[in-house]
Order: sequence, then C-alpha cells, then structure tokens
Amino acid sequence: MVTDYIHATIAMLIFPGGIFALIMGLLFKGVDRIAVARLQRRIGPPVLQPIFDIIKLSTKEILIPESANAIAFKIAPLLGLCGSLICAALVPIPGVWNGIPGTGDIFILLYLFSLPAISFMLGGSASSSPFGALGFSREMVIMFAYEIPLLATLLAVAVRADWQLSLSSIISYQTTHGPFLFDPVMLPAFVAYLLFIPATLGAGLFDIPEAEEEVIEGPILEYSGPLLALFNMMSAVKLMVVLNLGVALFFPLLLPGGIWINLPFHLLKCLVLMLTAVSLFRASTGRLRIDQAFTFFLKYPSSLAYASLFGAYLLR
Repeated sequence: MVTDYIHATIAMLIFPGGIFALIMGLLFKGVDRIAVARLQRRIGPPVLQPIFDIIKLSTKEILIPESANAIAFKIAPLLGLCGSLICAALVPIPGVWNGIPGTGDIFILLYLFSLPAISFMLGGSASSSPFGALGFSREMVIMFAYEIPLLATLLAVAVRADWQLSLSSIISYQTTHGPFLFDPVMLPAFVAYLLFIPATLGAGLFDIPEAEEEVIEGPILEYSGPLLALFNMMSAVKLMVVLNLGVALFFPLLLPGGIWINLPFHLLKCLVLMLTAVSLFRASTGRLRIDQAFTFFLKYPSSLAYASLFGAYLLR
C-alpha cells in the first residue's frame, strides 16, 4: 500500500506527469507555434520560447485587483495545474507506464479533466473584471458542449473493448485485437476526439473564452507574474494529457525494444496528433461565436461519437 502511494506521488510529480509532462508540454507548444508560423508564412518564435516565458513570468510581480477575491484569485491557477498533473499520471503510456491502478479510471479522468476549465472560470469570476466574467460564461458553455462528445467517445471505446473501464485494459485489448484507429466502427469517435482536442485547448474555431480581439484574454486578463505562469504551465500539461489520452484510446501500438523505444515512439505519435488536431486546425480556421460552437458540438462531434457508441454496442 505504501509503495503504491510512493509510485502515485512520483507519477504526479516527476514522470509521466509532473516535470516530464510540463517540459514536454512546453516543448510541444513551441513546436506548435513554429508549425503555425510556417503554415502562415512567418518565421515564428524559437521552440524554447514557452519555457523562456515561464521563467520570465516567474520573476515578475503579482498584481491583484483591489476588488478581486484574493483567495480565489490565487487558488484558481494552482487548482488547474494540480488537476492537470493528476490527469497526466492517470493516463497510461503504452509500453512505458500503465497508469495508477484502479477500476473505472476513465470516469475518474472525466471528472478530473474538468478542473482546468473550472480553474479558468474561478479565476475569471474572482478577478472582478467584466472581461473575466464574459470569458467565464463562455468557458462554461463550451465545456458543457465538448464534454458530451467526450463522454460518448470514452463510452464507445469502453464498449468496443469488451466493456473495459480501465485505460490499461483498453490498451491491452487493442494490443491483442488491433488499434481502434483502424476499426471502421470507431473511426467516427476518433474524428469526434480530434474535434474535442482544439475545443478543450481553446484553439482555432474554439478560441472563444480567451479571444484577444473581443475579451482580451478573458478569464486570465488580470493575471500576471507567477500566477500567470501557473496557468501557462497548466495549459502545457493539459496539452500532453489530451494527446496521451488520444494515443491510449485509439493508437496504442507498441514496438519491440522496451521503454527506450516506446517512449520516443509515443512522443512521435503525440506530435503527429498535435500537428493534425491543433497546429493545422489553428492555422487554417477563424473563430466561431459561442452559440455556433455549442450548436456545432451538439450536431457533429456528438453525432459521430454516438454513432461509434451504438455501433460498438451492436457488435458486442
């Protein structure tokens, strides 16, 4: 029992969450910015720029509005970062990490996955800024919209994997029967997940709660210094969580050679997924209104995810 707690703590603080997820998330964000710049015929910043930003913000002063709720204002970014780190520890890395043991962890993950969005809403409402309040309402609406297809996608994968609720068991099933990425029944759910990724990261069409031209960063407008750095760190870890989860759900292909082969291979799969679902999407799309985004998720990703769910159920 004590050993399990030690392993869980290491997973959340060092690997595969913690320091590892943070560094890789910041590097992936740097690659994403370069890829978007190249697609838009710009040079773009260096790949280490997100790390430089964190270091710079950590040396700045924390400014809190006089009318803000200081306690909630300070707790919000820490809450979001902790939620992201726990999620990073829960998601298995095929051939490297089996995740924290436990049954029903896809539902635990779904519950914890809302913490970063809740932290945005908490920070925006605590800042007393009208732009923060508007960003809060947008974040709440879009979270409700994308959680519907996410839940249906997770259920479809669980049903297709013989009603397995554990991510490690789902990966084992695909190791035996083949990745769901190549399963025609699961292809609609995979497309729904591809659309979920930019929505939860606020990219492209779904850059709505923080729209610079409209609400001037919305919930995080009043944040500065180390508190803003915590939000940036949370975003980096969250990026790795959604990429790791996508690989675990649909393409947990293993290579012979152990951890030293499968870890770089996993990161390569995550990189391809990010370039497809985030960079290309962000570089080639504008932004929807919040009502359009909500309707979009109710119509298309939800329909795709439920199609896979019903197809997987009929095949059982």
